[in-house]
Amino acid sequence: MIGAFLTASLFFSAGARAQDTPANSILIKNVRIFDGKGGPLSPPSNVMIKGNLIDGIAMAPMAAHDGGTVIEREGRTLIPGLIDAHWHSMLIRPSPAESIFGDVGYNNIAAAAEATDTLMRGFTTVRDVGWPVFGLKAAIDGGLVPGPRIYPSGAIITVTSGHGDFRQLSELPRTIGGMLSRMEQIGGSVVADSPDAVRVRVREQLMQGASQIKLTAGGGVSSPFSPIDVSTFTKAELRAAVEAADNWGTYVTVHAFTPAAIQLSIAAGVKCIEHGFLMDDATAKLMSEKGILLSTQPLPEALRQGFPVGTVQREKADEVWPGIARTYELAKKYKLKTAWGTDVLFSQALAKQQGAILASLTRCTLRRRRSPWRPALMPSCWRSPESAVPIAESWASSKRARLRILFWSTETRWKTSA
Repeated sequence: MIGAFLTASLFFSAGARAQDTPANSILIKNVRIFDGKGGPLSPPSNVMIKGNLIDGIAMAPMAAHDGGTVIEREGRTLIPGLIDAHWHSMLIRPSPAESIFGDVGYNNIAAAAEATDTLMRGFTTVRDVGWPVFGLKAAIDGGLVPGPRIYPSGAIITVTSGHGDFRQLSELPRTIGGMLSRMEQIGGSVVADSPDAVRVRVREQLMQGASQIKLTAGGGVSSPFSPIDVSTFTKAELRAAVEAADNWGTYVTVHAFTPAAIQLSIAAGVKCIEHGFLMDDATAKLMSEKGILLSTQPLPEALRQGFPVGTVQREKADEVWPGIARTYELAKKYKLKTAWGTDVLFSQALAKQQGAILASLTRCTLRRRRSPWRPALMPSCWRSPESAVPIAESWASSKRARLRILFWSTETRWKTSA
């Protein structure tokens, strides 16, 4: 899909802050612009970019700056940068075993190469929901590696035997206060079995630069010892995470499939639910009433089939996958605030289909809009930018950082809003 389009933000590193000089200007000539709102494409136009901001758009000819770059696109389509709201930057290229027990340096280099590929697929922002991505983010922001803006969660916070607890049975029993497991040492997942332990782990992620916090409130497919139907954290533990995140001006998002896990999380103050594939009508209604965001994914069949037949992971995948279509129906019925991601894991081949996966929302009834760029990309449960809301004004008034994420936002900002 991306090959047919031209994404404005691909011409500079998404994290780096280019200086506003003629040499850093880019004139894109003869493009038809899709503004992200679903309307018709613009007439053939020219776009001037200075630094990392759109400086002007005009149908009339525009003069290039001396030393600037001129790109002639011959009537192709220019679109805003794409956002993947559920991504794992460190977990695309390694195998499950390599992601924990492999060489950390090698895994970071592989993740950097994948980040460049992600950017070149047109994704200029990803919300990373688990694994040690702070170093990669720093490299991108510093201009060392081309890649998307990363909003990191840091380590997945889980409970003993919860989703994200990838320890082996041979590592039990755990000595409280003893040596950390390998997955904890590398910052992939951390186990917290009390409200106090949760607060410590949350604050550790915030200390490293997390823009949101990720907990697993229920069982998951890929974890070997977490049944799908369990609720893992207690309300007090979830509430401890919410309070710690609130103190830093940010929010908690939780992995949750079942009504019980979702409702318990909402009662504890969680603002965003990941997946939600087994939710029921009452739970969707509650989410609508409370203004809870649903971050869900059109998971491809190839991902389910990637789990070997006969494994516990494949059995759980077979249980979860039929619920995806029902989740879409409930999101549409109750007009839930939605964010979309892909959740690709352990497959470079699937990652190459990242754009196609996001475009595969055929489980929803599609609005057949008169749009020359691709009507099938506009599902009826899609929410336009006017109705989208920020899920995090992370540290917006804080001196620590100025972070903001708005799903469905244009990734190259207008000069007047900078």
